[in-house]
Amino acid sequence: MFLFNVRVYGILVDANQEVLISDEKAESASFTKFPGGGLEYGEGLIEALKREYIEECNFDVDVVKHLYTTDFYEKSSFNESQIISVYYEVKAKSDMHLNIKKLPFDFDGEAVDGKQQAFRLVPVKDLKTDDLTFKTDQIAWEHYLKSLN
Repeated sequence: MFLFNVRVYGILVDANQEVLISDEKAESASFTKFPGGGLEYGEGLIEALKREYIEECNFDVDVVKHLYTTDFYEKSSFNESQIISVYYEVKAKSDMHLNIKKLPFDFDGEAVDGKQQAFRLVPVKDLKTDDLTFKTDQIAWEHYLKSLN
């Protein structure tokens, strides 16, 4: 049994003031979140975030600053673990070569390892808290917006 599940995510806003979000379907659940994923044993948070961006998005990021760490109890949607999520503001180190979609959950092809994923760029002014599925993403987005002021 996993007691804690440490996750790390990056909020990336491009030069056009659009935020990168990920629509995913896994284990019959569909959700919208920021790119990122689980910390692997033996790696640090920033190392894990950079690895996740390379694996999911196929480009490198620089970490700009810490935005938010989960400060409440959250049970995993997929097992009995407690989720601890850490969010950073990130910027792309190179051009993003992603197949950017306009519509939510517009997946290409079949699932890989039981997972489908599609990326969207949404204007910062248009992304609503409720557009994000998980409470931690919602709170992190609110922290990001507050950091703009």
